Amino acid sequence: MHGHQLRLLAEEEHVHRWTDITVGAVYGAIKRLTAEGLLESVRTEREGNYPERVVHGVTEAGRVALAALLDDAIRTIVIKPDPLDLALARLDPDRLDAVPGMIAQRLADLEELLREREARNVEIAHYLTVGERVILTHRVARLRAEITWHTHLLSELPTILADESARKDPS
Repeated sequence: MHGHQLRLLAEEEHVHRWTDITVGAVYGAIKRLTAEGLLESVRTEREGNYPERVVHGVTEAGRVALAALLDDAIRTIVIKPDPLDLALARLDPDRLDAVPGMIAQRLADLEELLREREARNVEIAHYLTVGERVILTHRVARLRAEITWHTHLLSELPTILADESARKDPS
């Protein structure tokens, strides 16, 4: 398919809502994948007064690379470090009183994100395959886990802050 078709498909399938792929990056990705020999120009098409569009196909090398990427994606666990962890490890002793409010707001934001995600999943469920619905429930489960952890953090925060305060003023 040509780049415009791929972009329309990505928009239609709302890939930006469940991946880290931006629809606008399609053309750059096509150019890069073609340069790497993973895509090739198959033909040029023209519809009506629209400009000519190059139709691309996946090369054999592209199929091999895609299979390797899919295998790797299934086997590899990705839990990225959260900047919050570093912030908690290096709290500003002069701003300890602000931390509970910031964490409470973060928890509220996560809860709102969960509500939005669950509502969106219900809204688009009839457009999705069973597999796509399962994928979207993964994000919901991760949000719920974050909410549980943040709730625990809030309950432990007085002890954490007291410890940090004692380190600030060891007298």
